[in-house]
Amino acid sequence: MTIGKLLIAALVAAIPASVRAQTLITPEAFLDAVQGKTVRFHLLPGGGLVGTEEFLSPSLSVWRMEGRGCVYGHITTPDGKVCFLYDDDPDGLPVCWWPFVYNDRLMVRLAEITNGEIQEVRSISDDSLNCPSTPIG
Repeated sequence: MTIGKLLIAALVAAIPASVRAQTLITPEAFLDAVQGKTVRFHLLPGGGLVGTEEFLSPSLSVWRMEGRGCVYGHITTPDGKVCFLYDDDPDGLPVCWWPFVYNDRLMVRLAEITNGEIQEVRSISDDSLNCPSTPIG
């Protein structure tokens, strides 16, 4: 079993079986599971890779989409959401997600009324993105 599957299994085990169908998890539980790890996010439906994020600390990550460079982001956790303010964001507004578990799979749902995009965590590893840029201050 990979590190990612062990982390997801531990997160799922903490949720009673009767409510596992779709269960919101706290931002802190999500960040505890991924801190120091690199996570691959895939779009649902379809399964296409959206990107890979390395969680450097509970407040800093680095995101990379296929074919693009690294972008650092500050992480906050307002109102049960995990929010990312990336250093290249033109409008200065964070992107926020509700983390949840569905059928023993770790997922995030975009916290917007008009866009309910869902992404699935397909892998969690110890691999670094090896991003050369300096993170935002």
